[in-house]
Amino acid sequence: MQELIGAVGELSPKERKALAIMLKRKGIDLFSIAPVFRRDPTEPARLSFAQERQWFLWQLEPGSTAYHVPTALRLRGALDVVALQRSFDALQERHESLRTTFESTEQGPLQVIHPATTLPIVQEDFSAGPAETLQARLQQRALALTQELFDLQAGPLLRARLLKVASEDHVLVLTQHHIVSDGWSMQVMVDELVSGYGAFSQGQLPQLPALPVQYADYAAWQRQWMEAGERERQLAYWTERLGGSQPVLELPLDHARPQEQSFRGAREAVELPLELVAGLRGLARAQGVTLFSLLLASFQVLLHRYSGQTDIRVGVPVANRGRAEIQRLIGFFVNTQVLKADIDSGMPFATLLQQVKETVQQAQGHQDLPFEQLVDALQLERNLGQAPLFQVMFNHQSEDRERATGQLRGLNVEVLALPRTTAQFDLTMDTHESPEGLSASLSYALDLFEPATIAAMGEHWRNLLEGIVAQPQQRIGELPMQGPAAIGRAIAEWNPAPRGWAIDDSLHQRIAAQAARAPDAVALSWEGRR
Repeated sequence: MQELIGAVGELSPKERKALAIMLKRKGIDLFSIAPVFRRDPTEPARLSFAQERQWFLWQLEPGSTAYHVPTALRLRGALDVVALQRSFDALQERHESLRTTFESTEQGPLQVIHPATTLPIVQEDFSAGPAETLQARLQQRALALTQELFDLQAGPLLRARLLKVASEDHVLVLTQHHIVSDGWSMQVMVDELVSGYGAFSQGQLPQLPALPVQYADYAAWQRQWMEAGERERQLAYWTERLGGSQPVLELPLDHARPQEQSFRGAREAVELPLELVAGLRGLARAQGVTLFSLLLASFQVLLHRYSGQTDIRVGVPVANRGRAEIQRLIGFFVNTQVLKADIDSGMPFATLLQQVKETVQQAQGHQDLPFEQLVDALQLERNLGQAPLFQVMFNHQSEDRERATGQLRGLNVEVLALPRTTAQFDLTMDTHESPEGLSASLSYALDLFEPATIAAMGEHWRNLLEGIVAQPQQRIGELPMQGPAAIGRAIAEWNPAPRGWAIDDSLHQRIAAQAARAPDAVALSWEGRR
């Protein structure tokens, strides 16, 4: 078998598919045990399924910035600009995806992989201007740079701009299009830039392990795997799980849903006290679930309580980096799963938690089916006003990938937070787990929600978490969404002040007093008589 696996890469796509089908009949998945192989360089470089959807969306809305992948690095210390430029050049040479553009052909859209060239880092002097407005001006300029549009046909699909704040203070703004990158890839890029800079600034060459494959190889491998029967296996699971009808989550909106999304968005942070985070971690251990499953279940409870619906579907991104060969590649790998929860207000939260745990485990065994393939198979009618299959996303990171990158030969490198200005979905809950605690935020579509609504939603979710930690067996419909202060305000504002009555008044005296106050009011009605 090992000799057979080693020879897989030498087979033609047709031979490989035939072998894979033969082995699948014997219960062996060739693509699961064989490494990702290099494609035939003489064959056209087809897009991955995820890239195909991005290509379609870009042609539909070339003026949208919803699929830009930005980051900004604050560089404090004596910066060697030449070493930084050489690091970018080495990065581009190492990753074909950073020098790829796309074209339409009679065969369909194809990747065009260009020879390695210099990607010039454009510099701007930002040292002038009042110091008190520096931070605001930096964020405004960085944000503007990340919103400059890409041309997927002309490229390049990576931009770098260096803002000089002072002689030893710079901000490096990096922007990629999602069709060649994702969040994991951006961290790979930052890590390799830092590594390359450290080597070049000391007159050395970076010592990085060779990449066994490139993204175009993965795209070809993915297609052959799906076409050899894996698509049908995983698709059968998802179509059975999601059923024939695909309900739309009906949250109470502040504004009517537009016919076409503008993708304008904002973000609201949700503060989670350390004591609450400790309680959540303890509850997850006690219930035998991951913190991810616990937070997802709590979020689905929030959506159930807001919408009143029992079928709650949430999109969850998965890194899709299970193969060792693609761990350090820059490219568009992330996939999306639709996780469905059946919620009854009378069920205990702990019961829902075990349901969510089982759903997550089953989904992991079917996480490779490209989301685009599921959308196509279900033949959903395209609606420009909302995302297909789900309208709300939950994104959990078990470690903070936006961590500061630390000290490097006298240069301090840290991530500069940029405001969220786009929203691909109605609502997205982002949670970031780290040794220091748990951070959370709600990103939302400005077409639909006002900031105050989202702030209240975040508070309601935090109150639900408090109630879940205190009583995980409590019925979902009875979990508290209002805190004590809000309940007190509601009692005071929504109810009139109590009236006092003389303790010696009898019932008939009170009736007489009321009659005197409103002599024309109807007291009794019976058979038309008053």
